[in-house]
Amino acid sequence: MRLLRLWPDDTRFDFMRFRHITFPFSATLSVLTAVVFVLIGLNFGIDFKGGTLIEIAAKGGHTDSSTVRGVANGFGFGDVEVQEFGNQGGMSLRFPIQPGGEAAQGVVVERARAAFGSDYDFQRVETVGPRVSGELVQSGTIGIVLSVFAVLAYLWFRFERELAIGAIIGTLHDIVLTIGFFVITRHEFNMTSIAAILTIVGYSLNETVVVFDRTRELLRRYKSMPTDELLNLSINSTMSRTVMTSTATILSLLALVVFGGRAIEGFAQVMLAGVVICTYSAIFISSPVLIYIGMRVGNRAAARGSALQPAE
Repeated sequence: MRLLRLWPDDTRFDFMRFRHITFPFSATLSVLTAVVFVLIGLNFGIDFKGGTLIEIAAKGGHTDSSTVRGVANGFGFGDVEVQEFGNQGGMSLRFPIQPGGEAAQGVVVERARAAFGSDYDFQRVETVGPRVSGELVQSGTIGIVLSVFAVLAYLWFRFERELAIGAIIGTLHDIVLTIGFFVITRHEFNMTSIAAILTIVGYSLNETVVVFDRTRELLRRYKSMPTDELLNLSINSTMSRTVMTSTATILSLLALVVFGGRAIEGFAQVMLAGVVICTYSAIFISSPVLIYIGMRVGNRAAARGSALQPAE
């Protein structure tokens, strides 16, 4: 029985020729991400900002967000963010944090139930105080920073200098573009988002290690092969595994996006974007970096069109 092959074993596709397009493209996206991040920032969720989040669904299936917004702002609890979601008459109300501790936050929920309870079902109520939100911000930031430094340290000791630099640049590229996805889509950035980023970092590490392990193996075998040819060979030889892994992961995440419901929809969308970014980065960012930093492959003066010469 013939095994399923999503990528032919004898393919010799020239990936490195696209580096003149992918590098400027990724650099532009990274700069835009930094600019938009500074100007707009992340859409922090209730975990980090504190306050009260209430999700309601119209009993009759029809919502009037302008009326709900007007009533909620009339409570006197500050500006209320009202957003519609789904196609079943769902709305989310985000009240800013109130002075007075948990009792004050409880008053917000009581007022909302009294005003909207007759026409809407309350599906979700979350309240986070200022102290808790501050602790979550601190813990989340420390967790991300330590995890990223641990991954970068692992890459530095796992590979030779040039390979380590390429892997580190690729990992940082994936983190930046993932944050850019948060900024552009305005998905809430909360504790679940931190879990998504750390998962994407792990996936990026896995993709890069697979490709670079093959690159290091080929470096020992073909000592007179030009760098771009060697990198193309290493990517093509691992592409079958990359396609199988990415396809299985993407199909699983698509199922979560479509059928997972609102509770995990944002997480699934971020993970889906992250898998695409990591796969793209391992092929078109991390590997071409080795050309630009001058990775030593042996006799770099060998003719580009020469035949493969295995080491004796």
